[in-house]
Amino acid sequence: MSQADRDVSTHASPDASLGTPVDWRLNGVRVIKGNQLDPNTAQTPGMSRAAAINAARVGAQKLWAGTVTIHPNAKTGAHHHGALESVIYVVRGRARMRWGEKLEFVAEADPGDFIFVPPYVPHQEINASTDEPLECVLVRSDNEAVVVNLDIEPVEKPEAVAWIDPIHKHP
Repeated sequence: MSQADRDVSTHASPDASLGTPVDWRLNGVRVIKGNQLDPNTAQTPGMSRAAAINAARVGAQKLWAGTVTIHPNAKTGAHHHGALESVIYVVRGRARMRWGEKLEFVAEADPGDFIFVPPYVPHQEINASTDEPLECVLVRSDNEAVVVNLDIEPVEKPEAVAWIDPIHKHP
């Protein structure tokens, strides 16, 4: 088998059932360098989002991924992401999340922690640090960025919530 035959193969291809060869060189793995993220994506006041993976950039069909940065001692406006699920991974800083109809619940996350935001949940990200930026990686369950900014009057003192799953005890 020649190198050209190996480069264009029907093995394990989604189009293999159609007998159409796929050029894996052009339709395979993509590496998006950190300095090539696209800031031209849906934004919420108080944060800067940049897209790495989406339909327009790489042809993603089921995912959106990128970064979010919140300046020291800053917070975003209240928003939700429609029917999308979101996962936030804290890279640097301390994240304080508020959520609910009046942002009445609160929890914090440190570097290495993951945050899950279900569909339609009104929420707000806050940088709990006064001297370093909050830097996170963000992944959503669709290929486009959906952001619905909300006008919410938050409660003054939100209720702290510790997440407890069926296999872990209360801290």
